[in-house]
Amino acid sequence: MPKTSGRLTEPLVRENGTLRPASWDEALDVAAAGLARARQTDATRSFGMFSCSKASNEVNFLAQKFARSVMGSNNIDSCNRT
Repeated sequence: MPKTSGRLTEPLVRENGTLRPASWDEALDVAAAGLARARQTDATRSFGMFSCSKASNEVNFLAQKFARSVMGSNNIDSCNRT
């Protein structure tokens, strides 16, 4: 896992419990497949999203839209009470 200043320089995917370097295309495919699995297995129980209260209203709105419209889940918390 190459690192520069403590930051990853390439995406990683989990394979058999171990992280390994991957291309961006492969990593995005793995992420999309995971989201599709969550959506198929009742996203109201298998998906949740946290959004930062320091993010803009627009970013928090988009996060809520994604969770509700795409994933079919109301499980979103933007920590606005802090």
